[in-house]
Amino acid sequence: MKRNRLGTTALEVSEICLGTMTWGEQNSEAEGHAQVEWALAHGINFIDTAEMYPIPPNQKTQGATEKILGSWLGKNKANRKDLVVASKIAGPGRREWIRNGENRVTKKTIPWAIDDSLKRLQTEWIDLYQIHWPERYVPAFGAWQYDPSKEREETPILEQIEGMAAAIKAGKIRAYGLSNETAWGIAEFTRQAKENGLPPPASVQNGYSLVNRMFDGDPAEASRRCNVPLLAYSALAMGLLSKKMKSKPWPGEARLQKFPDFGERYKRPRVIAAAGEYQRMAADHGVPLAGIALAFAAGRFFTASTIIGATSIPQLDELAGFFDLKLSKEIQDEIEQINANYPSPCAQ
Repeated sequence: MKRNRLGTTALEVSEICLGTMTWGEQNSEAEGHAQVEWALAHGINFIDTAEMYPIPPNQKTQGATEKILGSWLGKNKANRKDLVVASKIAGPGRREWIRNGENRVTKKTIPWAIDDSLKRLQTEWIDLYQIHWPERYVPAFGAWQYDPSKEREETPILEQIEGMAAAIKAGKIRAYGLSNETAWGIAEFTRQAKENGLPPPASVQNGYSLVNRMFDGDPAEASRRCNVPLLAYSALAMGLLSKKMKSKPWPGEARLQKFPDFGERYKRPRVIAAAGEYQRMAADHGVPLAGIALAFAAGRFFTASTIIGATSIPQLDELAGFFDLKLSKEIQDEIEQINANYPSPCAQ
């Protein structure tokens, strides 16, 4: 599998990344380990997790995903150097049980969070350490209109960069990245790092799919000019762009059905309507929509790796059949026609 370099770092990641956010909620430890073995067998060297996982967030399960990955890493230390392991520090908001409420991203909490993750992961270093969402207020997770009245006390970006740089110098992380970030954030982290002689962000992990194309605008320009490539998550829109979610009622095990308060942006009427149009298009061309959706996200000029996740090996096997899929011009043109009628409906 082709590998791409993350920014100015030495990290080279496979075009497909294994996501883990179901481990500890919908997947057991044994199933998580089986997914790691499956990923390695398919040329995937990149695994993404977070201190907040599994999803949906819960005080009782927080950290379970890292522990599951860590129990595999602990038993397979010889393979550690062959993997690029990414994790994330949670920011403020509705996670008061993380670090006893100290969930800002500061010089104090960054090493604290890293040390906790290292223990759970049973490893000496994390390859890519990401800020799960901006510490400052930004519209996110389906919101797109900036509201100055929602601004809150925030940690200076330079302090966050300095915290990450110190962790890199200490050998605890190899690089840091951003997540759910804006164009301004990408540019400002990069600018302040450069002006202060510190490492710039290596990547940005944002949601991106046929029904969530907010990254196509200013963030795409910032990504290219700042050399901060995208790690695309939810390319299948939480399963909405797959055959199992072709029509309602959705399967009971589907995340959008199983967790009513989760993934609200994918349940909006225009999103459902747009997904229906993509389902029709896929049927017309005789190509599974999941394949089209995965190939679309992976094929964008700004994408370094596309994160996939599943609750079973057969689901992963199905996705593996699309890893080399290239979209025809006819399909690409029709995608743009549908997008013109339903422009990034997740953000409506």
